[in-house]
Amino acid sequence: MPAPIRLRELIRTIRTARTQAEEREMIQKECAAIRSSFREEDNTYRCRNVAKLLYMHMLGYPAHFGQLECLKLIASQKFTDKRIGYLGAMLLLDERQDVHLLMTNCIKNDLNHSTQYVQGLALCTLGCMGSSEMCRDLAGEVEKLLKTSNSYLRKKAALCAVHVIRKVPELMEMFLPATKNLLNEKNHGVLHTSVVLLTEMCERSPDMLAHFRKLVPQLVRILKNLIMSGYSPEHDVSGISDPFLQVRILRLLRILGRNDDDSSEAMNDILAQVATNTETSKNVGNAILYETVLTIMDIKSESGLRVLAINILGRFLLNNDKNIRYVALTSLLKTVQTDHNAVQRHRSTIVDCLKDLDVSIKRRAMELSFALVNGNNVRGMMKELLYFLDSCEPEFKADCASGIFLAAEKYAPSKRWHIDTIMRVLTTAGSYVRDDAVPNLIQLITNSVEMHAYTVQRLYKAILGDYSQQPLVQVASWCIGEYGDLLVSGQCEEEEPIQVTEDEVLDILESVLISNMSASVTRGYALTAIMKLSTRFTCTVNRIKKVVSIYGSSIDVELQQRAVEYNALFKKYDHMRPALLERMPVMEKVTTNGPTEIVQTNGETETAVLETKPPHSGLQPGSQANDLLDLLGGNDITPVIPTAPTSKPASAGGELLDLLGDLNLTGSPVSAPAPQISQPPFLLDGLSSQPLFNDIAAGIPSITAYNKNGLKIDFSFERSNTNPSVTVITIQASNSTELDMTDFVFQAAVPKVELLRATTVMGRGPAASTS
Repeated sequence: MPAPIRLRELIRTIRTARTQAEEREMIQKECAAIRSSFREEDNTYRCRNVAKLLYMHMLGYPAHFGQLECLKLIASQKFTDKRIGYLGAMLLLDERQDVHLLMTNCIKNDLNHSTQYVQGLALCTLGCMGSSEMCRDLAGEVEKLLKTSNSYLRKKAALCAVHVIRKVPELMEMFLPATKNLLNEKNHGVLHTSVVLLTEMCERSPDMLAHFRKLVPQLVRILKNLIMSGYSPEHDVSGISDPFLQVRILRLLRILGRNDDDSSEAMNDILAQVATNTETSKNVGNAILYETVLTIMDIKSESGLRVLAINILGRFLLNNDKNIRYVALTSLLKTVQTDHNAVQRHRSTIVDCLKDLDVSIKRRAMELSFALVNGNNVRGMMKELLYFLDSCEPEFKADCASGIFLAAEKYAPSKRWHIDTIMRVLTTAGSYVRDDAVPNLIQLITNSVEMHAYTVQRLYKAILGDYSQQPLVQVASWCIGEYGDLLVSGQCEEEEPIQVTEDEVLDILESVLISNMSASVTRGYALTAIMKLSTRFTCTVNRIKKVVSIYGSSIDVELQQRAVEYNALFKKYDHMRPALLERMPVMEKVTTNGPTEIVQTNGETETAVLETKPPHSGLQPGSQANDLLDLLGGNDITPVIPTAPTSKPASAGGELLDLLGDLNLTGSPVSAPAPQISQPPFLLDGLSSQPLFNDIAAGIPSITAYNKNGLKIDFSFERSNTNPSVTVITIQASNSTELDMTDFVFQAAVPKVELLRATTVMGRGPAASTS
């Protein structure tokens, strides 16, 4: 066969290809020739063919068929073959393929080779792709080379030891004796790799970390020599001596000084020298200063040194390089909680970063700005953040609006300022706010009793002719429904009141109902607001009835259900409408976190420890009686074993005793299945176990279940004489008032496994009994 083309010629040929298809054709043709050469065991050109194969691999074409040829080159005695073979092994092999285990013996032989360059190739390959098995087998040879006097081999052995420790951490102690003299080396390469090795060992083992803390003075001395040394052309980068080694030493010092007072004290002075003497005109100096800042912030450094570090980050914010500004903002965001006052000094520079064109810098500046908000600067910071919210890209609006809500809730100087700020957010970015923004603002407005007239007037003006911001329209609809009478009466004292008629208010709400921009939820708010205005307005009740009746046939199921229920209130239960539609009471925002309850009212937080109740076990008369009292809402009843009757004294106070959740207003008795719960809080739920209940029934005294507004209900229990499995419960209801009670309804329910038989005995006079 003719001699294959050289690698240089192949590269030149491939670069002449005009299309991807033409390049692919050239590669396939050359790969076919290389395969033929491999099959013929051509030792002369194997090195050249593997080199071309590696180039094709770098272009993204498959080259796995050359793996065994790499092993053959490694076994060769020629250095040029070994070099290409080891390079191919590092590129084409990894520990997931069993083929790499075949080269373990070759690497071991080459680690003991008489030529340092062959040893260096073996060290590089083992440090690049050695598996845990290979590392265990060859760790001894690496440890020997780490102790050699040859600096070329020592630096490669140190990096190889790092890989061995990562793969097999338990071999770490093997390299401990060899690390004793590594920092005494004058060669910068060995010194650099030694610091990398020490860093890896300290990060992986607390014992090693404690052992190497005694090296802090030596590391400080090396770093000081680098700073004070003169010009060294071999290691100089932009006028700074060996910046890579300086960065590595600073990282190691950061690990050694973390949570250790003595080590931190020993490195404070050198860190101050690095921070003040490093040139900042070049990017190399900025890299060293950044590592210095991270080290200062991570160790137990002095307060003055921390202020110096934050000032360095402040100078970074003025740099023209976007990457430097970004890392400065990220670092300040990490330190703002521990050094808040020092970061506050750079607040104006941070706010200016909100105007940066780079979106990454904008986001970091926004996050840091929210972290800087406190009670002293909340007005100024909110002004800047609201301006940013108005002009920022859509992807920022949701996070910015949420941040403003949280900051305003925590640091609001007054309720009016709080309401104005939230309304400004809803007006600017209402479509981007989080889901809980509407109920939170409604709760804030409800609690601010003195601001009701001002708020409803502001919201009314905010939605005039613009229904695009749905959360704003929802809040405005709710407020108009609650406080529409204040809007019409013009009672606003905080600003000049506006003259609005009842018809104009209804026009706005009807416009919301028919607007194409209104969502289903918004229409629900508007319809409910119109219904509430029926008790607050006097001249437009007929118009409200008409609007509500129209939506009784709406295709929107939610609107239809609301309208049907509201129509029923107008027609059948008009006497209940004022009570049902009265104003909402003042609410407290309660956040429960385990046994501790946080009650937040207008930004002030009070902590109250809640008593945790033990779980119910069986039928406990005391605890279940308390459950019944909670359901009845009574405070004047002696705790007893609970029962589940339902009654309604209509003319005497109108209280509803609806324990089963299904009140029948027509007066006819209705039986309904009791709700299924894990621990029955009602007496009748215990009927699922007849023997147990019968035993209990034998010893239960008569009880008074209800005694209010002249109506008294007593329960008595006894076992049937004819059938011991039947328990007779007698309920006696008595009227102690001079008036007759009407619409008295009693409901009873038992689990499906039980049988309920009711007998009613009506009596004249003040008492009637039912069994």
